Amino acid sequence: MKKTILLLFILIICNQTSFAQKEITAVTIKNTENAPTINKNIYGHFAEHLGRSIYGGFFVGDTSKIPNTAGVRNDIIDALKKLKIPNLRWPGGCFADTYHWKDGIGPKENRPTIVNQWWGGTTEDNSFGTHDFLNLCEVLGAEPYLSGNVGSGTVQELADWVQYSNFGGKSPMSDLRKKNGRTAPWKVKFWGVGNEAWGCGGNMTAEYYSGEYRKFATFMSDWENTGGLMRIASGANSDNYNWTETLMKNIPGGMLGGVAMHHYSVINWKKKGDAVDFTEEQYFATMKEALKMEELVTKHAAIMDKYDPKQKIALVVDEWGGWYEVEKGTNPGFLFQQNTMRDAVLAGATLNIFNNHADRVRIANLAQCVNVLQAVILTDKAKMILTPTYHVMQLYSVHQDAKLLPITLNSPLYTYNGQTLPALSISASKDKTGLTHISLVNVDSKKANTVEIDLSEIGIKSVTGQVIASSKIQDYNSFDNPNKIKPVAFKDFEIKKGKLSVNIPPFSVIVLEGK
Repeated sequence: MKKTILLLFILIICNQTSFAQKEITAVTIKNTENAPTINKNIYGHFAEHLGRSIYGGFFVGDTSKIPNTAGVRNDIIDALKKLKIPNLRWPGGCFADTYHWKDGIGPKENRPTIVNQWWGGTTEDNSFGTHDFLNLCEVLGAEPYLSGNVGSGTVQELADWVQYSNFGGKSPMSDLRKKNGRTAPWKVKFWGVGNEAWGCGGNMTAEYYSGEYRKFATFMSDWENTGGLMRIASGANSDNYNWTETLMKNIPGGMLGGVAMHHYSVINWKKKGDAVDFTEEQYFATMKEALKMEELVTKHAAIMDKYDPKQKIALVVDEWGGWYEVEKGTNPGFLFQQNTMRDAVLAGATLNIFNNHADRVRIANLAQCVNVLQAVILTDKAKMILTPTYHVMQLYSVHQDAKLLPITLNSPLYTYNGQTLPALSISASKDKTGLTHISLVNVDSKKANTVEIDLSEIGIKSVTGQVIASSKIQDYNSFDNPNKIKPVAFKDFEIKKGKLSVNIPPFSVIVLEGK
């Protein structure tokens, strides 16, 4: 009996000591009147003619036995609608500066083929073109984002595409659109003026591209930009700050709707590592590159502030995500990779960065939507699965067009092999119905973290939550086990004396809803 009492006493003391030593991170959420709105277009997607993104992904043709609408898979349409997809970028990517849009209109049997020189050297039949894409965007309720061909195209070609897509009166291009079966214009707002002009888009200098942009942009609209086009300049590769500086300095602000920036979370371009069979060292390196987005956005935005202090021009991060080696046995030019809990953490942390910089970041596009890179959807013939990244994007959709609630956080550190990263990533918003949403990511692969959120300024009385987590960071959804990772109810939190304590498991993503 004495031994039992002694053992219970030791257990109680150990538990009290453990609780006392538990590291708790204080978080403050401000309800600031002049805080920006989180633009829904931060949650955009990207569909390039690459591998099985379009052909064999989105598009199976209207004679396929796979249920479809005008050749586009119904299961993909349904999934993207549930994701509240706000915009979709097409046709590239590098492909955009080789694409000639007139080859993709009119009777399909009369369309010329095109060799996809950047991605696998495959020959495409142009059966998926402007009408197919813009009609798909209408079905999805998403804004189309068209990338124009500056690299191998002409000013007239891009001007014609704008007129074909947007002009409601009588003109050669609107007449051609009507001849091809579409009476009303689609009114496309987002237009990329070339893509990666520093590389596959023409290997241009920033100075040269600035002149090309001005020329192409001039003929896309009239003096006053009456059509309200958002013309987006091909922007920097990661930390090429000189590119952004040169564009902002040399292009009149009235001609710029946005300046793009691309950043991929790559360990080493020559040895990118496996998408599933990776070590903690590789995970840490990937997350280091992902979290670099904070520095990139901050520094590019600071340059833009010098020339555009009223923040009229958007920073458009229209390519981001994880990039690994392709799956074994697949075409190396198709960029097909699996999607694990690492990608869920990467997505959650990146979206928090975009949310917290909503004053300048107003469009972003995950690369890519279907079967390519950090895809939200993977297909195998008739089968389709939703990846962990899809589930993160779906949970985070509550932030779309909600008012940002600024966060104050002194994050604990995730330490590996003498290196450190911030372990926690958090953003919060309040929607038009008054609901508050807090998204929390624990980057640490080993250690749970606890936060204590002061609720005094946001007046939350009750909370519900969902979490995306798994037993191993390498876990993923397969065609044999498509629901291994999905959101489940989260209850490891407590509200006490106006403060919300949340225990965040390792490598997990949580979204809380408060009212």
